[in-house]
Order: sequence, then structure tokens, then C-alpha cells
Amino acid sequence: MPSSRVPVLDLRELMDMAEAASPVEAIDVMADAMAAMLSATDVWFWITDLSGRAVARFGGTDANAARLHQGAAEDVPVVQLAGTVYEGVLRSQRPDLRTDRDGSRLIVPVTDRGDTMGVVEVRLPETPDGFAIADIAAAARALAYVVVGSRRHTDLFEWAQRSTPFSLAAEIQRRLLPSAFTCEAGQFTVSGWLEPANAVGGDTFDYALDRDSLHLSITDAVGHDVTAALLATVLVGSLRNGRRHQLDLLDQAGRANDALVAHSRPGEFVTGQLVRVDRARARLAVVNAGHPLPYRVRGGEAAVIELGIDIPFGLYAGHEFAVQHVDLRAGDRIVLVTDGILERNAEVVDVEALLAATADRHPREVVYTIGEEVLVATGGDLRDDATVVCLDWHGGPPLGRPD
Repeated sequence: MPSSRVPVLDLRELMDMAEAASPVEAIDVMADAMAAMLSATDVWFWITDLSGRAVARFGGTDANAARLHQGAAEDVPVVQLAGTVYEGVLRSQRPDLRTDRDGSRLIVPVTDRGDTMGVVEVRLPETPDGFAIADIAAAARALAYVVVGSRRHTDLFEWAQRSTPFSLAAEIQRRLLPSAFTCEAGQFTVSGWLEPANAVGGDTFDYALDRDSLHLSITDAVGHDVTAALLATVLVGSLRNGRRHQLDLLDQAGRANDALVAHSRPGEFVTGQLVRVDRARARLAVVNAGHPLPYRVRGGEAAVIELGIDIPFGLYAGHEFAVQHVDLRAGDRIVLVTDGILERNAEVVDVEALLAATADRHPREVVYTIGEEVLVATGGDLRDDATVVCLDWHGGPPLGRPD
């Protein structure tokens, strides 16, 4: 089927219509408008499941009309990702166009700074040319901003992303994680992943960017279920509070440790690593509180970063933690893990070999692959959370406003 010039999308009009709609209806309103502008038969938004293994059709053309007609929420179609075109688009971050005698199907990624939210699927009676594909891809990028803005005001996005029920501990734990698991910037890319998403409770990871630093943390609270989640809440809340008071790394660690001592019982503690990346000097400052050692991938070879090991957070008030330093080179990859990655029934996973084998992949793929390998090795019977944070240091100076 020869390609044709599909009508141009008016991005400003699409965004205006989405902003005029309620957060609950914005995706469907935008899909209906896209379909009208493109003369498309269908426009659907598939949102990524929190497990990372499926997509759910969250909204699309005629969705609001269908809800009004049915008078109740309809079942959400869910597709397992493995081996599908949706998986290919999410992993490659490239559009996929397929045609047959009935028309064309174009699937494009919906991504914001490397954080993959899902895909847009467009069914057209004609085959779009390169200009039309670029228009639709631009609309998908705009849709990512609509998703970011809308999901702050409703549980519907969260609901659609859950293929299995969450325990109370996991619900608490999820509030401690960053809203986006991946962030791409000029100097670096950082990604995190926690397995499983819906149970246990205790592991966390976090990151925050300021003008001259990138802050990272990975923590593992002793025990399981709600007790572990509450310990993690005290520690992460205190770390964020210290960071937002612009305390240095040593003071952040000390304040968080004292808060945990004050709000926990004897024998309760949290291991963790706090990392501050000096973006101007290309240098890591690290507090290692009783936690498994991190890894570095340099020149395609992976090795443990040898650090001194301090005591965990929450054992003694007033403890002064040691800050250690690690220099970065452009192209370095730093990987932080919790002991769920190294647990006894996952010991067949050779983390160093796996990091070397995935050295050319995006951090988003690396953290997911490690989690997947641990799941396979344990037969899905994880005895603890397994959490990974991957930092790629691209190098170069911080980019700011011109003087």
C-alpha cells in the first residue's frame, strides 16, 4: 500500500483540549481529537504495568462514550509484553509501522526523559508517510506530559497499572519510590527497579537532581511486611528532609540515623548507600551503611567497588558515618543493589557477568534484566525484595543558563 500524507496534527489544539478536560478524561479526549485530525479508526493509549511485563489499554477513542453507555467501568484489556510489538517499541523507543489490506497500524512510545509510560497505537485507513509518523510521535511525547500532569489528581492510572493486588506494605513502599523510575540528562542517565512491585516491603531507591549534584540512595529495612515498610518510611523521609534542608551527605546520614533510632525498637535497622554525585568534579561521595558493595562497569568490564562498610542506620544515636569518594570517568556505569539480588536462592545469578553482558544497553533495560534474571533463578519465589539502581555517567560539564 503506497504511503500518503495523513493530515497534520495540531499539537497546540490537542494540548488545549487535554488541559480543558478533567484529569480523568484528558487521555480519552486527546485520543478522540487525534483520531478526528488523522481520520484514524482508532487511537489507543497502552500504559505499562507496574510489573514491567504487560501493558493495559488505559484509554482511547470512544472510551468515554462507552463508559456512559455501559454505566460502569469496563474491563481493561491487558497484553503480556513478551514477544509482542509493544515490547519491541518500548525497548527500542522507535515507532513500528505495519500495513495490510485493511490499513495501517502505527505504534509509538510515550516516554518522558527516558521514563517509559506506555505506547500509543494508531489504526489508519492509509499508510502514513515519514512526516505523518513524526507528527504522531510528537503527539505521543505531548501525551507523556498529559500523563504526568493528570496522574497527580486521580488513582485511575495507578489502578490500570496493577495487574495483581498490592499488600499494605507494598502500598506504603511505593510512596517512597520516585515518581519516575528513569531520568535522562545531558551528563547522566539513572534508572531504578524493584522486584516484586506488589509485595514484601522494605527496599527503596530514590534520586533527586539539583543544580550541581545528583543524589542517589538505595536502602533495605530489616524484616518484611508493614514493620519494614515503616522503618523505610522513617529513614527515607528523614533523608529527603535533610536533602531539602541542603545538608551535606554526612549530616543527612547522621540525621536519618538518629531519626531511625528515635522511632524504632532495639534490633530494628536499615542498611543502605547514600551517594552524592558532584556533577562538576565527576566524583561520587558515598556513605555505605552495612550494605552490599556497588559495582562499576568500565570499558565493558564489571567489578565490585571496594568500599569500607559502616554500621547500618538505626543502631546507635550520634554515630558519625564515614564518607568515601570514587572518581568517575565518562562512560562509567555504577550499579547499586540490595541483598535480594544476592540472596541464597538467587546465587546462580552472576551479577558481574550479567553487567558485562549488558554493558551496551540502556540503564532502564539493565535494571529490569537483572530483576528478571533473579526472578528466573528463584522460580519466582523471592524471599526478599530485589532492588537495583543503575547510573550511567556520560561526562561533560553541567549545562546551565548562559551568563
